[in-house]
Amino acid sequence: MTARRTALLVSLTLGFLPIHDDAQAASVRLGNIVSGTVLQKQVQSIRERRYEHLIEQRTDFSCGAASLATILKYAYQRPGVTEESVLAGMLEVADPQVVMERGFSLLDLKNYVQTLGYRGRGYEVPAETLDEVSIPVIVLLDLDGYKHFVVMKKASGDRVYVGDPALGNRIMTRDDFMEAWNGIIFAIVGEGFDQQTVLLSPRQPLTAHRLQDVFSPIPRQKLIDFGFRHADLF
Repeated sequence: MTARRTALLVSLTLGFLPIHDDAQAASVRLGNIVSGTVLQKQVQSIRERRYEHLIEQRTDFSCGAASLATILKYAYQRPGVTEESVLAGMLEVADPQVVMERGFSLLDLKNYVQTLGYRGRGYEVPAETLDEVSIPVIVLLDLDGYKHFVVMKKASGDRVYVGDPALGNRIMTRDDFMEAWNGIIFAIVGEGFDQQTVLLSPRQPLTAHRLQDVFSPIPRQKLIDFGFRHADLF
């Protein structure tokens, strides 16, 4: 890594601050429910649920790295992937000066995943076919003038399920999503994709009917349509 890239990586990682949250997961002991027994229940904190199966970004312009790390970890079963490791890898294939001025681009993401043996594919998707996107993808949203990469897990009806590395897991209305989205999806395709990835079965709102949007395996032809090869699926 060149001196400039090293300096940029150091400046980025210095911005990685530990998150302190008083509301951590804990075990709750419940007594006197059944005479003579004590039940123990693991309780998930609000923050843990918000960032469940999602890598949180730790710098102002690492949303692309965190989004990519999320897909690599949870859809390609690479448990050791971190935002920092993806940042270091992306800096090897990006122009440090451009990164400092504008942040990372989809081209940087594409060039980086190629070094891992995957293929990055960009697709322009008509609004009416958004529900047909059957794999988790990275999308660029314009949020009040702020360009922000997030993971789009799935779209169903009036809801779009988003893994936002800055704000956590959230559900956007289709109208809000369409207003912010540029119409492009970025898919990572290649060997090792988990067709039952947890990213495709996001939690429902507490008030939602639990039988809606039930997860079903992805048809093989849909994966091939996104650029997967037959050899990738065995």
